[in-house]
Amino acid sequence: MQFTSEQRLDDGVLERDFTLGDIPGILWTPAPAPASAPASASASAPVPLILLGHPGGLDRMRPRLAARARHSAAEGFASATVELPGSGDRPRSAAAEQARADLHRVLKAGESVSDDIVDRLVLPLVDKAVPEWQAALDALLSLPGIDGPVGFSGGVISIGVRLAVVEPRIAAAALFAGSYVPRAMFEEAGRVTVPLHVLLQWDDEGNDRQAALDLFDAFGSKEKTLNANMGGHTGVPQYAGEAAARFFTRHLKS
Repeated sequence: MQFTSEQRLDDGVLERDFTLGDIPGILWTPAPAPASAPASASASAPVPLILLGHPGGLDRMRPRLAARARHSAAEGFASATVELPGSGDRPRSAAAEQARADLHRVLKAGESVSDDIVDRLVLPLVDKAVPEWQAALDALLSLPGIDGPVGFSGGVISIGVRLAVVEPRIAAAALFAGSYVPRAMFEEAGRVTVPLHVLLQWDDEGNDRQAALDLFDAFGSKEKTLNANMGGHTGVPQYAGEAAARFFTRHLKS
């Protein structure tokens, strides 16, 4: 991991861009606590880490990711994210581009999205992205000031499902049900055991609501909460984000 730039935001959060091989990423760490603050609030002690999932395109997503990270920093968490395969300036996959074109074609025609298109679009992404997230986690947890436990927050939900299954350092996950889910992921969901907080926008035009509900039902976790709100994909109410923050405080700081 190599840091390429850094800046101190107006609330004191340190934002650093990095590269992990050829993969770009961003790390946010809380501001140092004032000398008068109690020891428990000091950011000089190692802090838990939240991995911020997103649909790809760090430049486009950066303002929203930074807002999430700053909110988490106020709660005493570091946050980090990496660019997804085939997004941003990373090399494109011809197969993924064809699957994406097929998706747009059927949506424009008002047709149902087939399992074949979803499989071709999502499964190769999960297979490649999850080891990259794990490599980033190795590097991030080796940094001074960052420690476990680790949470995963956001989407792509299939990436979050796979990580929760294969990565023992993930202690809790807050997943955004806002993307297509291959049928094969439902079997994997049954092997998820970490506490889950699933956010569903009820009127999300780009999401299959019933599939999201079926996936929630398939999760094997003993503790799982569904937070469903009216509104579209980008209409997540502020209180829903606050509920997710309380979820991580409960499971990463207990």
